[in-house]
Amino acid sequence: MMGKPKYGKIVIVVFITILIWVWTDLALDEEWPVSNVAINIVKSNPQLWVSFDDASSVTIEEIVLKGPLRKIDKIKRKLEEERLEFDFDATKEKMNEPGSYPLPLLPFLQKDEEIKRLGLKVEECKPETLSVKVVKLVSRPLDVKFVDEDGNPITGATFDPAQVDMHVPEDWGPEKLFAEAMLTRREIEQARVSPIEERPYIRLTAGQTRQATQTVEVTLPPEPDRLSDYTIKAPTLSIALSPALQGRYYVDVNNLSDVLLPIVIRATPEAERAYRLQPLPKMTLYILDGDTEKGVDVPPRKVVYNFPPEFVEKGEIELKNPQQPAEAKFKLIPVSSTEASKPPPG
Repeated sequence: MMGKPKYGKIVIVVFITILIWVWTDLALDEEWPVSNVAINIVKSNPQLWVSFDDASSVTIEEIVLKGPLRKIDKIKRKLEEERLEFDFDATKEKMNEPGSYPLPLLPFLQKDEEIKRLGLKVEECKPETLSVKVVKLVSRPLDVKFVDEDGNPITGATFDPAQVDMHVPEDWGPEKLFAEAMLTRREIEQARVSPIEERPYIRLTAGQTRQATQTVEVTLPPEPDRLSDYTIKAPTLSIALSPALQGRYYVDVNNLSDVLLPIVIRATPEAERAYRLQPLPKMTLYILDGDTEKGVDVPPRKVVYNFPPEFVEKGEIELKNPQQPAEAKFKLIPVSSTEASKPPPG
């Protein structure tokens, strides 16, 4: 007859086996220091402004993660493409009242759900504590001001509504009680044609803004014409040839008197003066290498007006009639070998 199973011994064997598994798994745990870790503030309560010394995020020096080797390897690969970040919600941390609070960093990081989900643990961190500042915000009606990309006020705008309700620090004086809306150059041009919608914002501190919940419809009047008519008398013309053509051909412009007629432009006073006084020729006729294949008579070619580029970019100078630039009628005449070999005069 077979003896009865000795369950006590079986339980002991199983227990020892489990202990060996756990010990083996722990023995394979690895610690990995991670630098450049960000903690970002979650804006969960519109009546509070929460910051780390007036900043909406902070970069901590280092944390040390611990976990099984395979999971450490997994997060290493993940962090090759993205930064390790944590979210801080003052409401969840019971920091609902105005004041300054110390935030013990290690227990905060250790309870992060994402770290737990990854099967890791935060062992150490530097620094050990962060300072959290909580400011109470109150609702105020704010006048809306529009600015361009350089922060300059945009005048003449009509908008609806003229005020927006926003939460601002309760100690703000009248000089701060306004909301800004920034318009790009393209948006400014669009608003001169039809109304556009923008969402105003307040600047809590340098680099920190908070947007209104409502939008404002803005319209701008048509832009006044900043350009005036000017006549550039006695213009100059340069002829540009590539090195492959120089010395082999000379250019005979048949209608030079027509090309050198006074130039009528539209420009701001500054742009007109810069164009009139520049050392460059007022126009250039470009000769292409392929023109030699067209025979003696080359089709007429429009000259290029050498307007100062900085004023062209700002739309401050143009030909009065851009569709009718001067056209040069010219011939490419080969230089004979005899003439080409003559020494220069003098």
